[in-house]
Amino acid sequence: MPGAAAFADLPGGKDPASSTETGARVASLLVRGARDGGDAEVAERVVRLVSDQGLDELAQLWAGAPADSLAGALWRLYLLQTWVHRDPAGASAEFAAGRVRTPVHEVVAGVVDPPGPAEVRQLTDTVLRGVVVADLAVTLERAAAFVRVIAAGRVELEEDPPRSTETAARLVSTAEQLEAAADLERMGQLS
Repeated sequence: MPGAAAFADLPGGKDPASSTETGARVASLLVRGARDGGDAEVAERVVRLVSDQGLDELAQLWAGAPADSLAGALWRLYLLQTWVHRDPAGASAEFAAGRVRTPVHEVVAGVVDPPGPAEVRQLTDTVLRGVVVADLAVTLERAAAFVRVIAAGRVELEEDPPRSTETAARLVSTAEQLEAAADLERMGQLS
């Protein structure tokens, strides 16, 4: 049997446990560090860093995080913002179609009326900014409400009924995960 020395020289990839731990630490610093420091200037620098440099590299660390973790919640918010930035017209059309079916969620989401592509993109940017400078639980609930309206709109527009229903169901699941994360944050258990 080969000893430990035989494995020491083998090339390997990143340790998934290390990546997960790093992702959790970065998520905590990004959200808690800026807010808990009580320094508005630090919080604003974090927001500028996110908008200037983006979250692409950091978000990859959060991709495998469970939904009931801070990193997992940030991953879902990142995906939402990325999708809206890539397809603001589609997001706005789905939001417009869904808001008729979900008026309460429309109000919680807070999109300006009428919800055009720029307004929908602005909402997701505001939600992401809220991770650092606002109440995180409220931020997660706003994102969840937005996702629920989009899901209803996707079903309403039904270009491809089986696919639309399937993706709408996944969106509803994402909304539920964001709502659960908001509940955990209120209890001080989202980490």
